[in-house]
Amino acid sequence: MHSPDMSFDALTPTDVPRLVELNDAASPAVPITSETEMAALLDIAGFTLAARDGGALIGFVIGMRAGSSYASENYRFFDARSFDFLYVDRIVIDDSQRGTGIGRALYGEVFELARSESLREVTCEVNLDPPNPESLAFHARLGFDRIGEQATKGGSVTVALLAAVV
Repeated sequence: MHSPDMSFDALTPTDVPRLVELNDAASPAVPITSETEMAALLDIAGFTLAARDGGALIGFVIGMRAGSSYASENYRFFDARSFDFLYVDRIVIDDSQRGTGIGRALYGEVFELARSESLREVTCEVNLDPPNPESLAFHARLGFDRIGEQATKGGSVTVALLAAVV
């Protein structure tokens, strides 16, 4: 299980270099992102969560709320479908910390936020091509159902569009 020194708080601009390091190590599950792009993503994020162990950033969530100007094809799918959701754009856990419950704990925080705002569901996508079976299984264990699929990035990536009722 995760460390008793783990805490959750919001991401800040000072986290950007570590965010990029964690993010890019998780490619192709998440897109390679420059520091400039990551800072811009934080600026438009509807919510962020950092998992820290003794102050060190070991995992994160960047998400959007309904009605955002975020241009992601996957976010646009959910925003056109509903106004009653939180969208997880990316969740990344340090490789050395995978399987310790941090991802589940971060999602627990997201679901609690959705409940506190009386929102109906949490949404996200997981790559089908390139395949990410571990993430699909993880999300299924958390109660996410596949509500669609779509090709993105000019057809180079196919994703499963997932939603979980809060």
